[in-house]
This record gives sequence, C-alpha cells and structure tokens, in this order.
Amino acid sequence: MNLAKKKELAAKVLKVGKNRIVFMKNHLSEIKEAITRMDIQDLHKSGAIQIKEVCGRKKIVKRKNRRRGGKIKNKTNNRKAEYVIITRKLRKLVRGFVRLGVIDKDKNREIRRQIRSRKFRSKRHLKESLEELQ
Repeated sequence: MNLAKKKELAAKVLKVGKNRIVFMKNHLSEIKEAITRMDIQDLHKSGAIQIKEVCGRKKIVKRKNRRRGGKIKNKTNNRKAEYVIITRKLRKLVRGFVRLGVIDKDKNREIRRQIRSRKFRSKRHLKESLEELQ
C-alpha cells in the first residue's frame, strides 16, 4: 500500500516536511480513504497522523576572530601617490615649456631634479619660481 501522495497532502496541510509525517499502522485504512484537507486535519486531531519533532543539528558556537595578517587594518600612507601625481603634473608642464622654447635643455634637467626633490608644491609654485629666475 503506497501512501506517498497522502503523505505529501498531509505535509502541505500540516505545514511540515514529508519526513516529519508519521502514519500510525493501526489507522492505515482510514488514512487510505482520506481525500480532502479536512479529512487529514481530522486524522491528525484523532492521532492517526502524527508529526515527528524537529531533529536539527547542534548549534555550533562561533569561535572568536583571530587577529592575523588578513585582519589587521592599518592607516594607509598616501604620500607616494601624492608624490606621483604632482610629479607627473609638473613634468608635463615642464615638457610643454621645453616644446614652446621657454626653457632650454640644461634648465629642463635642473628643474626636473628640483621636481624630484619635491621643491615645488604645485604648478603655480613652479611657474612663480620660473618667473623669478627669468
């Protein structure tokens, strides 16, 4: 006697999983005749259909986080990034001056050395210092 469909119906009606539905052996004939949802509910009330308790797994206690290489968050230092940005800007500006003929190659070399040693804070500062030299 296959009661799989009855078990599915009972699971839907009682809102539990199919594995938790248990049919009592002495009431199988009644369960076989049950067609409607109301029949299933009545059988459950009378004790012909029972529901197993939930057998879940043991709750695992979360371990404490360890402070290792991947967890350490230091403040990043942006000095190099700032240096690269300002250096590229200033070198581009100096290259333009060389093309226009405002400064010669020797002066270009000297200014590039000063840029590298971070003498100039900005493009305006570089332009002002060039005006003072000329």
